[in-house]
Amino acid sequence: MSEYFIIQGKRPLQGEVRVTGNKNAALPMLAATLLTDEPVTLHNVPRIGDVNTMLGLLKALGVEVLANGNATLTLQARNVATHMLDRELATQIRASILLAGPLLARLGRVSLPPPGGDVIGRRRIDTHLLAFEAMGAQVEINRARHRIEITAPAGLHARDIFLDEASVTATENALMAAALTPGETVLRNAASEPHVQNLCRMLIGMGVEIDGVGTNTLHIVGKERLHGGEFEIGPDLLEVGSFLGLAAVTPGEIRIKDVRVDELRMVLHVFRHRLGVNCWLEETASGHDLVVGAEQHLKVEMDVGGAVPKIDDGPWPHFPADLLSIALVVATQAEGTVLVHEKLFESRLFFVDKLINMGARIILCDPHRAVVVGPSPLYGQIMSSPDIRAGMALVIAALAAEGTSVIANVMQIDRGYENLEGKLQALGAEIIRTDSPPASIY
Repeated sequence: MSEYFIIQGKRPLQGEVRVTGNKNAALPMLAATLLTDEPVTLHNVPRIGDVNTMLGLLKALGVEVLANGNATLTLQARNVATHMLDRELATQIRASILLAGPLLARLGRVSLPPPGGDVIGRRRIDTHLLAFEAMGAQVEINRARHRIEITAPAGLHARDIFLDEASVTATENALMAAALTPGETVLRNAASEPHVQNLCRMLIGMGVEIDGVGTNTLHIVGKERLHGGEFEIGPDLLEVGSFLGLAAVTPGEIRIKDVRVDELRMVLHVFRHRLGVNCWLEETASGHDLVVGAEQHLKVEMDVGGAVPKIDDGPWPHFPADLLSIALVVATQAEGTVLVHEKLFESRLFFVDKLINMGARIILCDPHRAVVVGPSPLYGQIMSSPDIRAGMALVIAALAAEGTSVIANVMQIDRGYENLEGKLQALGAEIIRTDSPPASIY
């Protein structure tokens, strides 16, 4: 059933919000429970659509899942019943491919449909397959059955592997395969994002030796058998960035609780020094809060000589690609001109036509670049969410806009954000979820 958000814009928001667990850490950590037959307990698991789909895939493989509270799960893969992933579930999320490494290491084979996920451009899986082949696996693309068959008849072997791109999910897949492969595997040109580090810490806790966590070269000493354990999923830095952007374009002061400062350095740099967002960190008994001030005078900071500045994405520790949509919306409300350059996916910026319809002044130069001239008053529209982050960007734009907006296809937003309307309502937003939108908002 389709669901919609109906949002009244221009309402002052204030108060505290606590983000949920990191989606991009939760998914590989759930997959890693396949590496042992002992119980694994995960805390701070986000209750979002992609996690529910991953749990469905694991249950279909024979994994026992027990909920121990709102955000705690215990999983035990003592009997993995099949090496074939459920087609309907696997094609719903990109992260289904993360099950390949653990299944290949544990069972010696895996059969998976091409992964699904956001339609933001071509998302190659070659790096995953090349890493498996380097470890001794054989890969067959069965086009007739729409499946990828990966087998390791002689088992996997520890190898020195250079990844042809610093892919997050390929790094995670190779990490998990190497974890259950005796000997030392070296991963070069590895991704080092916080969620990769979170997975590394989990694998270390399960008995794997990993050196170089947080760098682009990982030395993994795999074991024949891993044990279970209890692990914490860190806060979602993309949700932190989303609420930072939201607070910047709406009236009122918002405090984002218990953030990890080391994960936010580039995010804060871009929002503060490129877009003029007034925000600061405050030390608390439990860590740090990020506070976004009530008074905002957003202004693009020009480069030396008055040149138009650029906001672009890249692998860690660069600005996260998933926050580029959020930064673009903030730029529509900032005085000045900025170039937004999305380097990774050729379709991520295709949602800007919806912002233009709302009144934003944006020139889409090509699939990867957009020039934003602000500030522009925004006005409510009827829209549809094309993917997780663009959907959140549209919610932010609607909250900053004059009048009423209707956003369809909110299932896409639910895939990455837990109880979004509840959190926004607690801050004072006028947002409701409905399965029967009004015939007209005017």
